[in-house]
Amino acid sequence: MQYIFSTFFLSAALWLDHAALALILGVVFSLLFNPSQDFITKRIGSILLQIGIVILGGSISISSVVETTSHYFIWISLFVLVTFILGIYLGKLLGVNNKVSYLLASGTAICGGTAMAAIAPILKVKSEDLTVAMTIVFLLNALAVIIFPFVGIYLGLTETQFGGWSALAIHDTASVLGSASILGDKALEVAATLKLGRTLWIIPLVIFSAWYFKEKRINSGLPLFVVFFGCAVLLNFFLSPSEGISNFLKYATKLFLLSGLFCIGTQSSRLILKNIFSKPLFLSLTLWGLVIPASLLVITSI
Repeated sequence: MQYIFSTFFLSAALWLDHAALALILGVVFSLLFNPSQDFITKRIGSILLQIGIVILGGSISISSVVETTSHYFIWISLFVLVTFILGIYLGKLLGVNNKVSYLLASGTAICGGTAMAAIAPILKVKSEDLTVAMTIVFLLNALAVIIFPFVGIYLGLTETQFGGWSALAIHDTASVLGSASILGDKALEVAATLKLGRTLWIIPLVIFSAWYFKEKRINSGLPLFVVFFGCAVLLNFFLSPSEGISNFLKYATKLFLLSGLFCIGTQSSRLILKNIFSKPLFLSLTLWGLVIPASLLVITSI
């Protein structure tokens, strides 16, 4: 029966064609039907999102990637470093556990759950601490997908500005793309390029974390979908697909992103939601409250 209703909810998400609604429908389905941990939507959400991101790479021209990345590279690097250091400092001020602060600072500075999952084995954090940190970031990202497009439209941001703002201010790649896709293809392209460039900071993060926490077994932590995304961009450059193929790739990207966001939404649960109201939540809200206006100021000034 759960499979039937999940299919119905997913179909509604695709029909509505809105990233925020897809995520919300996933949360509603999870709260209503409480699917088990091995339910299919909980297992394939990240995979669908990553496939969507790779397909998106096939519709992005390499000239656009070079132009956008070179223009924002210094700002992305400064953003990552300042946000990470600020998160650690605020964690100390608020009395948050050092490792939890490190997780949340990493997730906010780089790429949300991906960064936290990459360094969790090095930090050897408790499973419940990681779950709470991941849930906090998930909820903030859900809010971002809903609120950011309205703010962007209200402020009159161009698609390029909005894509850059989303890429800097929102944690997870999926939510960055979900937010940007609402404003248009150009916003989605800029957001994908800048966010995946920001994701590359996982490599120095993991190396530094391994040294700082005296862990010798170093894994680069670089997600494969980032590599495949780059390969897809290169294929676009060498093959120069027609406009029809590019439009098809963009349509496929939208289907995978909407489906993935729905599935990510189903990962929520009542038990986890009850455990997030704590100092880590206040830390995340404070840090994010500083990041949002700062990143907006940067994007609109350059």
